[in-house]
Amino acid sequence: MGLASHLEELGRPWVERQLAHPTVEGIGRGDLDEAVFRSWLEQDYLFLLDYVRVFSRLAWQAPSAHLGDLVDLAHATFHDELDLHRGLSSEFGADLDGAKKGGPCAAYTEFLLESAADYGQGLAALYPCMWGYSTLGARLALNPPSEPRYRRWVDTYADPGFAELTRRIAQMIDEAAPDAARAEAAFLEGMRHELAFWDVPL
Repeated sequence: MGLASHLEELGRPWVERQLAHPTVEGIGRGDLDEAVFRSWLEQDYLFLLDYVRVFSRLAWQAPSAHLGDLVDLAHATFHDELDLHRGLSSEFGADLDGAKKGGPCAAYTEFLLESAADYGQGLAALYPCMWGYSTLGARLALNPPSEPRYRRWVDTYADPGFAELTRRIAQMIDEAAPDAARAEAAFLEGMRHELAFWDVPL
């Protein structure tokens, strides 16, 4: 078993906890309180801006074989994911320009940006977001919400293209071969932040 697969095994109980979170359950049913999702959109928009910075910081350290991968990931996040947020935000009345980071968002982005100072550990730290959302999307797509706006969110993260980006990160983790104990610690800290992020500020 490669390191990335090992990390996924460690992360599965955390994904189950996310699936049981009221915010995720509401998205899955398609009846989440719009005020909650509006706040989540604002927080995740701010998170993704820093996530692009994390990819960019890792790209600076990457071996040539994966420089393009990280540039692609930064591009996909900045354009594809953020375009989804802009579209949904207009439908939910979210104020992306006026949004301020809540505690969970600030703590998570600070952790990721600090972790990205080390290439291997930074990859392990960001993997909970990529792998976690790909897994959540696939699980929620088994019984998707009929409400079209929430269905669009689920479809984005269940998309095979997003799963392929996740596999590219897994490959990079295995090839980087960071210290296993430090990688586990960074990955599990990321999973804790992922769960906390669903407690959106209102």
